[in-house]
Amino acid sequence: MISMKNYFSFSLKLVLLLAVLLVGQFVKAQNRQVSQWPRGVTYEIFVQSFADSNGDGKGDIKGMTAKLDYLKDLGVEAVWLMPISPSPSYHKYDVTDYYGIHPDYGTVQDFQEFTREAHKRNIKVVVDLVINHSSSKHPWFLEAARNMDSPYREYYVWTHKSDPQTQKEGRPTGADSDNTRHWHPLEGSDYLYYGYFYGGMPDLNFDSPKLRDEIFKIGRFWLTQMGVDGFRLDAARHIFPDERPQDNHRWWEYFRSEMQKVKSDVYLVGEVWAPADVVAPYLKGLPALFNFEMGWTIAGALNAGRGDSIAIKHARITNYYSKINPQFIDATILSNHDQNRILSTLNNDVAKAKLAAALLLTLPGSPYLYYGEEIGMTGKKPDERIREPFLWDAPGKDKHRATWIKPKFSTDATVAPLAAQKKDKNSMFHNYKTLISLRNKNKALTYGSLVPVNLENKALSAFVRVYEGESLLVIHNLSGVATSIPKTPEMAGFGQVYFKDKGAGVYKTAVQIPAFGTIILKK
Repeated sequence: MISMKNYFSFSLKLVLLLAVLLVGQFVKAQNRQVSQWPRGVTYEIFVQSFADSNGDGKGDIKGMTAKLDYLKDLGVEAVWLMPISPSPSYHKYDVTDYYGIHPDYGTVQDFQEFTREAHKRNIKVVVDLVINHSSSKHPWFLEAARNMDSPYREYYVWTHKSDPQTQKEGRPTGADSDNTRHWHPLEGSDYLYYGYFYGGMPDLNFDSPKLRDEIFKIGRFWLTQMGVDGFRLDAARHIFPDERPQDNHRWWEYFRSEMQKVKSDVYLVGEVWAPADVVAPYLKGLPALFNFEMGWTIAGALNAGRGDSIAIKHARITNYYSKINPQFIDATILSNHDQNRILSTLNNDVAKAKLAAALLLTLPGSPYLYYGEEIGMTGKKPDERIREPFLWDAPGKDKHRATWIKPKFSTDATVAPLAAQKKDKNSMFHNYKTLISLRNKNKALTYGSLVPVNLENKALSAFVRVYEGESLLVIHNLSGVATSIPKTPEMAGFGQVYFKDKGAGVYKTAVQIPAFGTIILKK
């Protein structure tokens, strides 16, 4: 028979055990990741500058494989790799073999191992597919240029030098090229070939059924043999000339349907450098498109110290897109390999750059992070200078830093390496990691709709994110001074602090937000 003393002792232990289990379940629920790619964060990598595994000065595939745990810890759910195929240029956007790996980067087997290891960590792999043009050194073009009767002649666009359209300059369209001379001479020939970007990148002829079949074959190869999850589609607006936009739109619908035959959930994200009204028609074939307009808007707002129109513009764009494709994926960015790095755009103001990350990761969209943004790398054009090597550790300790180019912007004197930033809770790295984690663990921030809120203060960007009954009020202060705002009717019910920067707080009649700070309130 159990004594009362033993009974109470047993009961107390049982209560304590249940309490521990409940606390454990609560903590587990709080830490559970709810985002699922393609709605998660994607990390863009220029392989040559990311991680060097063999000491030859150039980043490579094995180096990337060694850093997958870092990306997983950061909260990344996918990587987008700039071109990795053989090419005569350092950037590799002029391909000479669509089925190969550039020898500087490794082998086909190295890449297959990379995709396997990435998938083990639930990291998807997206590769740049450059099919608007090939290299002028591609065997197809060399044969087509040498022999007018070659079957590869129809893979490119030709006209006689007397054609009136070749006598005038073209015009650049979008922000992806300033080239105005689109027709290029061929030595010893009366014919010219079309190259939108420059003579070293002759455009492929998508009026050719044979060329289209070749492109489908390339796509199937990467999805089946190389194990990738999708493609970033370079120069998606320029498959056909600008006067044939509807042909561009139809092509991508055609391409998507062919790729879905191989992989039903294939991910396609397109590069269309243009305002929303030009971008929108591509959404039927390319369900994910980069939102360049919002990237420009965020940077401009931070430099002007005015945030009141950010959410309004974002809502206008996304509402417009959803009418064309309700399932569209808004690929949001701050910068990429073709733009000045965000910290440089913000005049090296670290506080503004941290807030730029907060805006990116609390607004709707599926964010893209350009390698090095998370450690505050800087860089301004020319292009080589926005693609400088990642800084992993201090000089003498850094076993993976690429050295193919001597950095001008992201040097040891200007950027603390990752190893040092990991030890500094106030670093850019911890800012990004905290915000990514915040987003990944919250459905409203990952999937929620956007409702702009007017707080009658031009420096503030305020909006509500709503999903499945959860509502978060997000307020960012884009000014360089702390701001106290009175509670308004729009803020009623948002009494719980979900996230705040140091110095932010909720008081009886007001909300305090520090300079370039953020506070998130929950109902």
